Amino acid sequence: MVLPALESKSSEFRLMGYTQATSEDIWRCLLEKVWKGNPEKRIYEVVQDIFHLGSNIYLSYLTVKAYQDDDLMASIAALTNSE
Repeated sequence: MVLPALESKSSEFRLMGYTQATSEDIWRCLLEKVWKGNPEKRIYEVVQDIFHLGSNIYLSYLTVKAYQDDDLMASIAALTNSE
């Protein structure tokens, strides 16, 4: 139901230079950063949160995600090299 709002926000972020912005990433950002995993909200509140999501929060989410992904890949590489 909120896909059009997510697509609109991802288009906005792409125009701002975040070329990899996707609707899925924005949704995950809202879940992890804004709602803290508890999106028990009415539909109008969800749409409002999507449209009010700031680029600073999204950038923070991407930074943390990149560090987590990097650490995961380093751990996998370390395990495979030690065998």
